[in-house]
Amino acid sequence: MTEAVTEPETSVEEPDEEPAGPSLHQPRRWLVVAGEVVAVVLLVIAAVWCWNRGVVRLEYPVDGREPLISTRLHGNWLGTAAAAVTLAVVLVLDAVRQALLALRTRPQKAADSDM
Repeated sequence: MTEAVTEPETSVEEPDEEPAGPSLHQPRRWLVVAGEVVAVVLLVIAAVWCWNRGVVRLEYPVDGREPLISTRLHGNWLGTAAAAVTLAVVLVLDAVRQALLALRTRPQKAADSDM
């Protein structure tokens, strides 16, 4: 017959302290906020430019009367403007989140001392 092979038991010791990972309070988050604010400004400028290119006003002269005015809408420019504004809103929300994390999160020692 074959004997069952048993491995010797090894005890695993748990570390006393948790490993130091990235914390929420990081001052470099302000750089992320600044970059996102610049991106939002550029996206809003691009959205306005695209919207202005997407709306074309045409005037047709008529003898003896006021000219006929029509508006032509280009969907590709208007869609690009809408996408740029949507992305800008998402970046504003993330910039607010990053700023709150940079401001309001306390180091772990201060949070533990309150309990």
